[in-house]
Amino acid sequence: MSVKIRLARHGRKQHAYYHIVVANSRAPRDGRFIERIGSYNPNTNPATIDLDFDKALDWLFKGAQPTDTTRSILSHQGVMMKKHLLEGAKKGAFSEADAEVKFEAWMKEKSAKVQASKEKLTSSQIEEKKARLKSEAKVNEARLAEIAKRNAAAAAAKLPAPETVVAEEVVEAVAAEAAPETEVETAEENTEA
Repeated sequence: MSVKIRLARHGRKQHAYYHIVVANSRAPRDGRFIERIGSYNPNTNPATIDLDFDKALDWLFKGAQPTDTTRSILSHQGVMMKKHLLEGAKKGAFSEADAEVKFEAWMKEKSAKVQASKEKLTSSQIEEKKARLKSEAKVNEARLAEIAKRNAAAAAAKLPAPETVVAEEVVEAVAAEAAPETEVETAEENTEA
């Protein structure tokens, strides 16, 4: 029986996350598995990896073959490096204590690189957000200036000249005085008829 370390897909459409499983190579992708050793979520930035380091290393020593994607995940987490160093110690290239020292140095370097990339990503996101806010502020100022111009033009169009206002008030007053007389006259004509 050929054993693989591979990903089992879970999640919804366009938003998948994966379980890292040890399974028979003939079993379906999302089907039966021997053991779950971790999870991988590529939807976050950077991708979230939760892995049981010791179980993964144990399965690699038992002969489980990782797929390409899981090999890169295991390599990123240091499992492949630890396996390489321990095999070198078994062959007598160096002692297991030297292997542990080399592995710890490698992990410190790797974690420093990961932390630097996270900080760079965070700082670039902050700068991008500031730039977006500045451009939005400029657009908003332009809109407010345009709205103020339109309001000023509308207000100027609505307010007629002072002489016109007096003339219109006189016309309205005359019309109001003439209107009741015509109603009274029409009422008198109706009663006479």
